[in-house]
Amino acid sequence: MTSPKSFASDNHAGVHPTIFEAMAAANHGDAPAYGDDTWTSAFERQIKDVFGPHAEGFAVLNGAGANMVGLPLMLGRYDAILCADTAHIATHETGATERLLGVKLITVPTPDGKLRPADIASHVHKLGLHHEPQPRAVSISQVTELGTCYTPAEIAELAEAAHSAGMRLHLDGARLANAAAHLNCGLNAITTAAGVDVFSFGGTKNGALAAEAVVVLDPTLTQAVPYLRRQSLQLASKMRFISAQLSALLTDDLWHQNAAHANAMATRLANGLTNAPGITLAYPVQSNAVFATVPAQVAVTLQSRYLFHHWDEAAGIVRWMTAFNTTPDQVDDFLNAIHKATTP
Repeated sequence: MTSPKSFASDNHAGVHPTIFEAMAAANHGDAPAYGDDTWTSAFERQIKDVFGPHAEGFAVLNGAGANMVGLPLMLGRYDAILCADTAHIATHETGATERLLGVKLITVPTPDGKLRPADIASHVHKLGLHHEPQPRAVSISQVTELGTCYTPAEIAELAEAAHSAGMRLHLDGARLANAAAHLNCGLNAITTAAGVDVFSFGGTKNGALAAEAVVVLDPTLTQAVPYLRRQSLQLASKMRFISAQLSALLTDDLWHQNAAHANAMATRLANGLTNAPGITLAYPVQSNAVFATVPAQVAVTLQSRYLFHHWDEAAGIVRWMTAFNTTPDQVDDFLNAIHKATTP
């Protein structure tokens, strides 16, 4: 008997068959370790094809690790990172940025998970004051932790504000593919063309097994990456299996196919909530996440059959996630359960 679909996280999904096939194809014979293999070389060329000739891609194992490799490229010992108060580095990485990098996070409250240029401007006065940690990097999430997306213009405005103040712009792209699919643009448009300096390209939430990448667009920052990747325990010995997954995602726009489907399933779910009594959307649905305010007893009833989590239990907000392998029938089954649970 097939168990009900999990709507808790896109991390709960399996591996896309094409990516499994790419890993299997890499599993023949011996190959040099630590990235000196043909699969990694192919992946690195694809990064340049997608993000521009100056882009350098480095395969890593997970999203938090990608942040621990990418962020210190822009920071000194007394520097700080400006980010939204909901940012993954501030809420879901167990303080790794502050403990492992030894830098302060300056968190900014936002209504939708998105920073504005004014948020950067309000901290510029700290630069040069030796009593204050120096804000040298701005870190944004694309998609944000509230499921919203920065447009290319919004990212460009942040990049301009950051660069004008002597800061650099970092982008946590764990769901970068979902943002590009929602915005109907290429990956380049919300990274290279928008002025980002360093970003991560997430694969794990988009059909990969354990594959992320750090992409450096500022050539002056590239030299330190191999050392930081090794020091941060993100250098895989059998790198070919990580690179093969990322290469598969970038081939024939598989990243877009997977992300667009996941987004479409979230939209289907959100649209089906229209007439569900007592349920309202907490944030716009712009990716594969649906945040909804749900009566407590309804949430309890649904959780007896489906796996999902509260985002803000006090406010009654839950988060429902879809993935590349979520089917319309699974969404409709969940919607039927929701409507039954909300019917007096």
